[in-house]
Amino acid sequence: MALTKETIEDKIEIVGEYKTIQVRTATIIKEDDVEINRSFHRRTLDCISSEKNEDNSWTHTDTNVSSESSEVQGIATAVWTTTIKNAKKAANEAG
Repeated sequence: MALTKETIEDKIEIVGEYKTIQVRTATIIKEDDVEINRSFHRRTLDCISSEKNEDNSWTHTDTNVSSESSEVQGIATAVWTTTIKNAKKAANEAG
C-alpha cells in the first residue's frame, strides 16, 4: 500500500477591474495510484499592494511573482499593465 501526495495548480482565473489573479491548487492523495482524496486551496494575487505612511503619503509595491509558476508569471505580465497598476493605486488611495 503506497500513499502519494501531489499538488497541482488546477485553475487560474483573472477577475475584477484590477485583474486579480486567483490560483486554485488541488492536493491529491492517492493509494496505489487510485485517488482517495482531493482538497482545494485558493489564493489571490493583486498587481500591487499599497500602504499609507505616517505623513499621509503612499507607498505602492508591485507584487513579486518570481516564486510563482511560469504560467502565473506569464499571465501577470500580460494583464498587469501600467494602466491597470495606476488604476489600482488610485483606487487604493481613494478607499
